[in-house]
Amino acid sequence: MASVSASHLILFIASMLVAASVAGILTESVDRLGGALQDQGLRLSEDIGTDVEIISDSGSSTVYDGTSEVVTIYVKNTGSETLPARSDTVDVFVDGRYETDVSVSLVGGASSWRSAEVVRLQIDRSDAPLATNEDHRLKVVVNGDEEVFEFRT
Repeated sequence: MASVSASHLILFIASMLVAASVAGILTESVDRLGGALQDQGLRLSEDIGTDVEIISDSGSSTVYDGTSEVVTIYVKNTGSETLPARSDTVDVFVDGRYETDVSVSLVGGASSWRSAEVVRLQIDRSDAPLATNEDHRLKVVVNGDEEVFEFRT
């Protein structure tokens, strides 16, 4: 009888150790999943709060200055997030080409690019001037939000 009790005790202790190990692994996995969901939620709320609109007039002759070979467009923050008004946070493509010589400046004396504020983007194309009397496509990407602007030189 004592041997049956001892074997039952050993099996009981072993099953408790296995159950505790499984519970620990499950708790750790749930904690990791919860942290990942929280991080994703923060990133998603940033993306949702980011919205910009290109407000330049595509029919205007002031979009491209053929003399200085500079494309100038105005972009308005229509989202709820305050965005950094720096050239390293705004990606610009002109006719599919990624532009690196882009200057960003706030318009109207604004101190930051808050909602309803406007920035001026000036893209220097002196290394690859735009052809005249042709249609061109400009794409602006800010914090994942993409806007496309088509104009004619």
